[in-house]
Amino acid sequence: MGENAQTGHVRIVGAFAGLGSGLTKVAVGHGFDTVKTRMQCSPPGTYRGAIDVLTKIVRNEGVLALYKGATPPAVGWAAIDSVLLGSLHNYRLFLLRHGMTEAHPVTGRPRLTVLGHGVAGLLAGLTSAVIATPVELLKVKLQLQSQKAVVDRQFKGPIDCARQIVRMQGFFGMWSGLTGSLAFRSNFFWMFLSVEVLMRSFSRLEGTPYAMSTGTANFLSGGFASFVYWGMAIPADNVKNRMMAYPYPRPFPSPSNAVDYTPARPSFITVVRQTYAVQGIVGFYRGLTPTILRAFPVNASALFVYEGVMRLLGAEETRH
Repeated sequence: MGENAQTGHVRIVGAFAGLGSGLTKVAVGHGFDTVKTRMQCSPPGTYRGAIDVLTKIVRNEGVLALYKGATPPAVGWAAIDSVLLGSLHNYRLFLLRHGMTEAHPVTGRPRLTVLGHGVAGLLAGLTSAVIATPVELLKVKLQLQSQKAVVDRQFKGPIDCARQIVRMQGFFGMWSGLTGSLAFRSNFFWMFLSVEVLMRSFSRLEGTPYAMSTGTANFLSGGFASFVYWGMAIPADNVKNRMMAYPYPRPFPSPSNAVDYTPARPSFITVVRQTYAVQGIVGFYRGLTPTILRAFPVNASALFVYEGVMRLLGAEETRH
């Protein structure tokens, strides 16, 4: 462990690396995410599957419609991953300092345990929910607008959307769906635990014909770990997005229809019960196909960028 890993100072190197990771996620995966959101939040029977969603969006709204709601993630995802991965690095260092360690089997140096990586991921996920919730709220509401012309949409863009939400629900309306976001992002426990297990597995290939560079190992670990992550997280993602979509498919209240507005937004438990009552268990797995298609390239690229920038900036090692 380096000297900085032994101190209690907050390190910001992970936050800088997270900026690159967040922008990479948007560039690679936002189109898949739009398809997923439409599948999850549209009434049953609206679409026959992921390909049907993709076909109808492109045919009726144009190819660029796949990037509806991309502005909040482009700005926000950089901020989200900056908080997520910046706090992840600090939580890892904190756990290293407080004994959640084991000796490396070869070097004997202390490294964070596999469980420690999972705990750091859990804490980082919960921390990032504070900024992720308003960003994802805007993204979901913009993605669900099916009108091709901007003039026909209720929300003309992310700023207009935020203004309408605050006007009708108050400042804290921007955190609608926070409980769903916390449940969803707690699954970063599985993401970073899996990344560490995979990185250790790949390191054992050293000295064999299958040995790979650190960058390649990062890329493959991020991609394969994302399958574990989404396998665990997709039910909470469905609930979160439906909480954020409310009152979709009815229009979001505006001054002209505010008389019909019911201020009580659905709770996490309410959405879980409604989803199960109408669609059964399968309702919690809607959008899984585009999610899986998106998962590997998005997360492999993002982890490759993050870890590469961390090495470039000389960040403390927690793996060795």
